[in-house]
Amino acid sequence: MAFGTQDETDDVMNEINMTPLVDVMLVLLIIFIITVPVMKHSVNIDLPRASNEAQNIKPETIRLTVDAQGVYYFNETKVDDPDLPSRLQAAAAQTPQPELHIRGDKAVRYEKVAQAMAAAQQAGLRKIGFITEPVN
Repeated sequence: MAFGTQDETDDVMNEINMTPLVDVMLVLLIIFIITVPVMKHSVNIDLPRASNEAQNIKPETIRLTVDAQGVYYFNETKVDDPDLPSRLQAAAAQTPQPELHIRGDKAVRYEKVAQAMAAAQQAGLRKIGFITEPVN
């Protein structure tokens, strides 16, 4: 007992339906036909010219070394304690401002390194770093 009639033409369709593919291609073709002329129209303006030279002005690096006896060396030149703030102020006035790298001997009292940091801060140096040696 069958509830419906069964057609004998219900075979599997083994061909690709090309109609949706052709529809999509025609839509894309119309979009490109419309947009290409629009993209070719441009507004002419006079843009400013700029030089493309790189301006690599690197600030000088100041090495302030404190040896085991607490003596200061400003770029490997021995400096007395009263002369250190004036040297740091002169360095802070430079444009661009140099970086200060402090190298403290591990046998020196931390007080000498702290005094150098305080003098650099009072002089107006903003970039202060420490130089250490890696542990092997």
